[in-house]
Amino acid sequence: MIKVHQLVKRFGAREAVRGVSFEVQPGEVLGFLGPNGAGKTTTMRMITGFLAPTSGTAWVHGFDVSENPVAARAKLGYLPENAPSYGDMTVEEFLRFIAAMRGFSGAAARKRVDETIDRCILASVRRQPIETLSKGYRQRTCFAQAILHDPPCLILDEPTEGLDPNQKFVVRNMIREMARSKVVIFSTHILEEVEAICTRAIIISGGAIVADSTPAELRKQGALDEVFRRLTTTADAEIPAA
Repeated sequence: MIKVHQLVKRFGAREAVRGVSFEVQPGEVLGFLGPNGAGKTTTMRMITGFLAPTSGTAWVHGFDVSENPVAARAKLGYLPENAPSYGDMTVEEFLRFIAAMRGFSGAAARKRVDETIDRCILASVRRQPIETLSKGYRQRTCFAQAILHDPPCLILDEPTEGLDPNQKFVVRNMIREMARSKVVIFSTHILEEVEAICTRAIIISGGAIVADSTPAELRKQGALDEVFRRLTTTADAEIPAA
């Protein structure tokens, strides 16, 4: 459902992503693992069509992201890092707005909003302005906008960043539930998260893939936490944020 072939992104003289290729099949949960500046977010932005690649191609549900961006995005749910929202809107108003942007109206829109609020455990705050919510509820609201149209593919950038343990537990459970019927890619730097949720993990460093296997196999190959610690040390020291 998601295929990436030789994606490259340059910012001036700096090559932030260097020939990244992989495929993700239905039912897979792919953890995109790497230190700050490794190229995770840049790669995800190219897959979602929010950033044009210097070269290479990405397909979502059979649609080339560069040639058919609208069709590709219709099949995607995207939770960017520090996802934006409208603070003066209530949760319900915001999701109704997203439903309208996704082409829903009338009873169909109300149904999608109600089902999504239930799915994301937002009923207790549905009429509360977003700016008054805790970070956990704001994150869940932004997660809700990503899944409202029931897309077959989800791309989540650091979905549990900054959340407390209880909030992380809720978001992780939502990801597990989504993964039963969708392709899920999410970036993280939390090893525990990869081992708890992912069926597969890609480690990226310096804009290139350096490992691609199951979390168990990566740990067996050389202790996943030690590999990641080494990548963090080198990439944080040498690579600007991407």
